Amino acid sequence: MGRETIFQANKIMIVRQAANALEILEYFAKRLRPATAAEIAEDLGWPRSSTFKLVATLASKGYLYEPRGRGGYYPSPRWLVLAEAVTRAEPLPEKFHRLARDLVAATGETVAISAPAGTQATFVDVVESAQPVRYFAKVGDRVPIHATSAGRALLAQMPREERERLYRKVDFVRYSPTTPASAAEVEARLDEAEAMGWHQSNTEYTPDLAGIALPLPGGDRLLSVVIVGPVSRCLERRPEMAAIAAKHLSRLK
Repeated sequence: MGRETIFQANKIMIVRQAANALEILEYFAKRLRPATAAEIAEDLGWPRSSTFKLVATLASKGYLYEPRGRGGYYPSPRWLVLAEAVTRAEPLPEKFHRLARDLVAATGETVAISAPAGTQATFVDVVESAQPVRYFAKVGDRVPIHATSAGRALLAQMPREERERLYRKVDFVRYSPTTPASAAEVEARLDEAEAMGWHQSNTEYTPDLAGIALPLPGGDRLLSVVIVGPVSRCLERRPEMAAIAAKHLSRLK
């Protein structure tokens, strides 16, 4: 491994230096003002020496700059330029953005569009409910692909052989009594969803959340849409929310 510090989380190998570089960007997204390397180290609880080296590296590559000279570093527009280029190359279709907004208006609950990322489902678009008590989520959040309705709506679009290969990488943690804790249990949930016409969840991964999900049709990308909210509002509404989602999906063009 050399000098890289690597650890395993849910069977995913994480390179700490790469994770730290991304965490710095997330740090500035919350801070929204320049920070010195010493402030970054203190706020994130990192060793000063490695923080100074990482900041110097990012600055030398043009990803950080000093807007006021010795007044601290701030991310340069280079991040945005690269992100926009990547997004333009394979954008999320506008019809799916519109679908998410329409489903929030129709159900009053948070809606997310998900895509597969190994053993996880990653939110590539999120529209939050306006209700005070709601599911808080943001683009880039990840959830276990086997333990959520959003994830299983992605699994259902994969050939059985591909799912079997993926199951061998999944850490079947039982997050709650309702979590499917084996490949066989996940397959049973997929069979149940096929019979119903939609995928459902009930506190499987996140406490006090219930929701439904459906695959998004068309194209060569695997995507799903999930509607989720507090159990107190959504558990009994799941058939209703599924019907609303199916109706809106039938109108997609």
